[in-house]
Parts: sequence; structure tokens; C-alpha cells
Amino acid sequence: MRVLHELSPEVSFNEPIVTLGTYDGVHLGHQQIIRSMVAEAKEQGRESVLLTFHPHPRMVLYPDSHTVRLIDTVDEKLAKLEKLGLDTVILYPFTSKFSRLTAVEFVRDVLVGQIGVKHMLVGHDHHFGKNREGNFQHLVDLGALYDFTVEEIKAVDLNGTAISSTKIRKALSEGDMKTAEHYLGAPYRLSGTVVHGNKLGRTIGFPTANIEMDQATKMLPAIGVYAVNVDLNGRTLNGVMNIGKKPTVQQTEKIFVEVFIFDFSEDIYGETLTVSFHSRLRGEQQFGSIEALKEQLGKDEKEARTILADRV
Repeated sequence: MRVLHELSPEVSFNEPIVTLGTYDGVHLGHQQIIRSMVAEAKEQGRESVLLTFHPHPRMVLYPDSHTVRLIDTVDEKLAKLEKLGLDTVILYPFTSKFSRLTAVEFVRDVLVGQIGVKHMLVGHDHHFGKNREGNFQHLVDLGALYDFTVEEIKAVDLNGTAISSTKIRKALSEGDMKTAEHYLGAPYRLSGTVVHGNKLGRTIGFPTANIEMDQATKMLPAIGVYAVNVDLNGRTLNGVMNIGKKPTVQQTEKIFVEVFIFDFSEDIYGETLTVSFHSRLRGEQQFGSIEALKEQLGKDEKEARTILADRV
């Protein structure tokens, strides 16, 4: 898969079929659009192209007030897109100047002028251009003017609910990992580097790996305790992850991300872990003593082992 960070006269395309959008999460709805595009492109000997944006538009439009938290980092998004068989992904630089392009200017100057679009696939209720003024009918009208065709892909439903990145973020914010997984088509994941913590866990029999996130904009699930799988250098391990402020042992507003890996005692400082979430066991609690905390952690481990054993 070719990844482009800019467009120039030196970059060429083979009668491209194009789709565009932020594609955060690359959920089942996104996957349907991309698979349709890839299949059509292969059948016609054309190039499948996804035009997406970096950074996220809201970070540029509202630099001082945005609260954007993304389902995927850029690397996670690209890895998912490559598995879907895309020929080319354009990570178009989203700037204040670019945001002021009208729908007509965007189609004329970027899609036609720089990419040479021949056919477009767009999702349900897609909008683009300054103030999101462009829609499917605009694309159809402009396609007639600039010699390209447009096809709308209907929203993918699960149990009568249309899938969207917004709904996935809502599920994550509520700790509803099952809904997030249903919409994504895979468990929600996050990655980070193992760093030194206060090492209290090892003194009570539950040594944890403290994780420093790879990207500040990556969305964390709701504060609480989760049954998880951990990928360490290709090995899949089971464990319990805590996301929270650790109120029993310290007073802080900082949110910590730490994982207790079952039956594991290796030194992994500096290693990268990828954590897959399966179920939220409980919210964060403040205990009256370390002994009470230790007792609850034992219960968490037992429940998580049962949940993860059922997923094998």
C-alpha cells in the first residue's frame, strides 16, 4: 500500500476510484466502503485511493477548545487500511487554508486537478468542503461537470443501529467494550511503552506494567478495571488492566494506565505492549485499606480469567 503525505505533479494515479473522510476507527461501515472500492478497482484495472486527513479537522478548526480523542492513532489506521487491500492512502495535510476551500474548489482543485478521480464511493450522509456544505448530490452534479461518477454506500446497520465513529467513542466513554467491538469488528486496542511506576503492586502480589501511551489524542476507555489480552513481541498474554487515579494509594488527578499480566514475571521496561479490551469488570473504587484492595484484585483476576478463557 502506497502512503502519500502530499500531492504534487510528480505523483500519478491510474484512473483512480476514490473515497474520502476521516475514517477514524476503520469500523465495519468503513470496511464495507473500502472493500467495495477495492473489488471494483481490481475488476476494472484501476487504482483504489482513500483520501483522509491529518491532523483531525477539529484540531485545526478549534485548536484551543477541541476535545478530540481518536479511536486509532495514524499508525493503527494505516495498518487496518493495508489489511483491506487498498492501493493508496493519502494523508492529506489539513490546514486552516485548506479548511476554507469550498466544495467546488475541493472537487475541482484536489479530487480532479491533483488526483484525477474517475469514480467515487462515499458513505451515508457524507459532507465535505467549507462549513461541510458539500453532499452526495453536490458530488453527482460536479461529477457530471468534471467527468467522474459517484456511488453512495448505505450505512451498515447492526441490530437496527447505523455504525459510526461517534457511537464507538460513546461506547468507549461508557466502558461498553462489547458494543465497541461489535462496531469495530475487533476488540478495541491501545499501545504504549512500559515505564517505571511506584512498584506498589509487586508488594501486594499484583505487579503491574505501567503504560505510557503512544499518542496523547488516543481515546482511553472509561475509568475502571478491564479483562484484557496483551500482545508482547508476538506473544498473547492475559491480564487485568486498570485505568484510573488509584485513589486508595495516592491523591492525584492524573489518570494511570497499568496492566497486571497473569503468570508473568519478566522485566519488560521499555517494551511496547498492545492491549486488547474484552470486558469492563467494574468502575474504580476507593478501598479502606491495602488489604481490602488486595482482596478485590484477587476477585478481579478470577473474573477476568473466566471471561478470557471463554474467548479462546
